[in-house]
Amino acid sequence: MIYLDYSATTPVNEEVIDTYSKVCREFIGNPNSLHSLGVKAKKLIDASTEQIAEILGVKTSEIIYTSGSSESNNMAIKGVCFKYQNRGKHIITTELEHSSVIAPIQYLQKQGFEVDFVKLDENGLVDLEDLGSLLRDDTILVSIAAVNSEVGVKQDLKAISEVIRKYPKVIFHSDVTQSIGKDRIDFSLLDLASISCQKFYGMKGIGALIKRDKLIIEPLIHGGKSTTVFRSGTPATPLIASFAKALRLAYENFDLKYQHVVEIRDYLLSKLEELPVSINSNSYCLPHMVNISLNHIKSEVMLHALEEEDIFISTQTACSTGDYSKAVYAITHDKERSTSSLRISLSYLTTKDEIDTFISVFEKKLKALDFRRDV
Repeated sequence: MIYLDYSATTPVNEEVIDTYSKVCREFIGNPNSLHSLGVKAKKLIDASTEQIAEILGVKTSEIIYTSGSSESNNMAIKGVCFKYQNRGKHIITTELEHSSVIAPIQYLQKQGFEVDFVKLDENGLVDLEDLGSLLRDDTILVSIAAVNSEVGVKQDLKAISEVIRKYPKVIFHSDVTQSIGKDRIDFSLLDLASISCQKFYGMKGIGALIKRDKLIIEPLIHGGKSTTVFRSGTPATPLIASFAKALRLAYENFDLKYQHVVEIRDYLLSKLEELPVSINSNSYCLPHMVNISLNHIKSEVMLHALEEEDIFISTQTACSTGDYSKAVYAITHDKERSTSSLRISLSYLTTKDEIDTFISVFEKKLKALDFRRDV
């Protein structure tokens, strides 16, 4: 099997599985319980939270555990808008956001909130001048992902933050799901940030919302004691402990891993440039993603053709809906390219041999599908 869909989800690191299994066996108490088993579990959660906070450069009190980035995005967006709607009902976002950002914003539109989409330049970067012109006294939230999940465009969070800070009451949220473990994030630039553990070789079903300490939001889930007043429910001790382990492992030998991905990406691009495809990713994209478009071949047809050979890539993000990539269209303004796009996502685990095999099979499939179309 050749797996090239790491941006959708990652295989769980064996050490993370070991941690999860050990905690399941040895820390059976409810962390909210007052007896010794509960105290033991709570101490482990506190130690895990301290480790996560240290790695990310945030306070332990700023970490809210969630089920993943979709919940974190919903909590951030709805939590801010319901809490501060007395200030205004204006939201700013981009066309490059994940569906778990766009969907709650569309829901809020039905509740009377107004939404503006900031313009993007030819590289897919936020137009800072347009962002400044959209900000108003009644703007309460700006939500812009650090890295787009389909093409891989990496936004300049520092520059965006400097524009937003001219309006001190505006809250800046970023979905940093595709960044953690791949890039370094300065959380001091943000008021809220969404994270999912499954993107950095951790367990599915655990994530976090990083919330600036003094910021108050309306909870999505009410009822019962937990690690924070902003998200009720019994803390998932094994998942939280394995979260800390996965994060620590993700940032070990970080520079070496990153350089390996750059080399693999460049090698892949050199091979793709010889084939009849359009490359949608650019120099502003994180190297872990390469988005391409085919000529007159539907992306799903190619995806399943590669799957027959045990090679796995993706079309849009795994959570997307619709028959074309909104992110590719937002950058290329080409409907055909947006309906035939494929995302190849790489990892420090990806090898040149895997790329060679992928390219060989991919080229054969291109010729076969082109022949079938012409017959």
